[in-house]
Amino acid sequence: MAQKGVQLDRETFSCSICLDLLKDPVAIPCGHSYCMNCIKSHWDGEDRKYIYSCPECRKTFTPRPVLLKNTMLAALVEELKKTGLQAAPADHCYAGAEDVACDVCTGRKLKAHKSCLQCLASFCEKHLQPHYESETFEKHKLVEPSKKLQENVCSRHDEVMKLFCRTDQQCICSLCSVEEHKGHDTVSAAAERTERQKKLEGSRQTIQQRIQDREKDVKLLQQQVEAIDRAADKAVEDSEKIFTELIRLLEKRSSDVKQQVRSQQKREESRVRELQEELEQEITELKREDAELKKLSHTEDLNQFLHNYPSLSPLSQSASSIQICPLSCFEDVTADVSEVRDKLQDVLREEPKTRAGFLKYSRKITLDPTTANTHLSLSEGNRKATFMGQQSYSSHPDRFTNWCQVLSRESLTGCCYWEVERGGEGVYVAVTYKNIRRAGGSDECRFGQNDKSWALDCDNNIYTFWSNKVQTPVSGPESSRVGVYLDHSAGILSFYSVSETMTLLHRVQTTFTQPLYAGLRVYGSYGDSAELCKLK
Repeated sequence: MAQKGVQLDRETFSCSICLDLLKDPVAIPCGHSYCMNCIKSHWDGEDRKYIYSCPECRKTFTPRPVLLKNTMLAALVEELKKTGLQAAPADHCYAGAEDVACDVCTGRKLKAHKSCLQCLASFCEKHLQPHYESETFEKHKLVEPSKKLQENVCSRHDEVMKLFCRTDQQCICSLCSVEEHKGHDTVSAAAERTERQKKLEGSRQTIQQRIQDREKDVKLLQQQVEAIDRAADKAVEDSEKIFTELIRLLEKRSSDVKQQVRSQQKREESRVRELQEELEQEITELKREDAELKKLSHTEDLNQFLHNYPSLSPLSQSASSIQICPLSCFEDVTADVSEVRDKLQDVLREEPKTRAGFLKYSRKITLDPTTANTHLSLSEGNRKATFMGQQSYSSHPDRFTNWCQVLSRESLTGCCYWEVERGGEGVYVAVTYKNIRRAGGSDECRFGQNDKSWALDCDNNIYTFWSNKVQTPVSGPESSRVGVYLDHSAGILSFYSVSETMTLLHRVQTTFTQPLYAGLRVYGSYGDSAELCKLK
């Protein structure tokens, strides 16, 4: 009750224009009090009408009343200030541009606390009190403050729309229901709201259930992520252990090889030194004998010369020339280690296992018309070469003059994959260095017959691999399509038979010293063709 009394005092001694405590209070003829400056400013705005009104009760006065300060009221306000009375509302209680303002407040308006759908007005806490206290407003519907109250009024009949037309799916007033909506399926807006509220609640339940389901799915996925992380961490840990063991084994093997080489080195050096000492001893003996012979050769006394000559021991049989042993034992060690390295590289190198894996390295390759033999017709965007009659190609130094061959326009490095579809009797699917010879019919120009090219001969369904004139028979399933995988830096070139599955036909392990170019050669029968396939 005490708090309610303080609230009453605050309202009683507040100016209804500025909503602050009265300053220099004045009472106008109707009995209402205002700050002197507030009422002056208010009336100054009405001066042109020569009629002055009370902002609260709207009573008018003519002429303009003379304003005198109400000293007793001023003293009372000052006394109440000393007892703790403060300004009525704080700044944050006033309505801003984005807020719904009280429709009753004059001057600076307070924020609305509720909006009434019957009154079609919004009220602050002070002006809302009659709705709580008077039975007149008992059936009024209060809602959260809204700026769209006028949307509840029929623009045609200026009446609150309390009905809903289900036929036209819109809110209407009672007059609309007997005019343009006559005969339509109409219900009260409240009834329609109740029905739709039930559907809304059903939809919300469905959504909430779906949210719960999705949250469970998210939780399961999070658990899967955690499981993946754990599995990955374990794989890394296990791999590190395995590689650590592998490194240890390699280090031990390296130490054993080093010890073996050094032991072999000592044995060979010991053998050579023994032979060297024998030769040096023989040299010393020969020098001594040579000195005696020199001395004898200078003896002038014939008797002495003849007497001493037979005493010289005959020269021993001359040893055969020294044979230098080849250092093959060390070369064998290097070869063995290289073989281990190559095998290890083969094990560690990860060539794709599926066609999808190969397709990750697919390259768009086109044929270079300047390299095509004049009996080859290029089509399909320079991807297909077909053996035809003489073509009207201009002369070019890069053109193959005798063999029906053509090169790709693009150079190939890194990891690449492409496929060739063959038609007719047969084709050569090849890779080659750019500096392969072009003019003439020698093997230097022919794919697979020199050290600059590697080729798979696909003769119907018989495969043969050629490299530097060396022929290697290849077996594999019948297929009109050949896949080629190149790992340039690793020196790997693989040919696959492509159908529903991929089957390895032949793999080359070598060292490529230059960028490679894809090559096609078709047999000399009319219509034989080879096409670089489009890969997705």
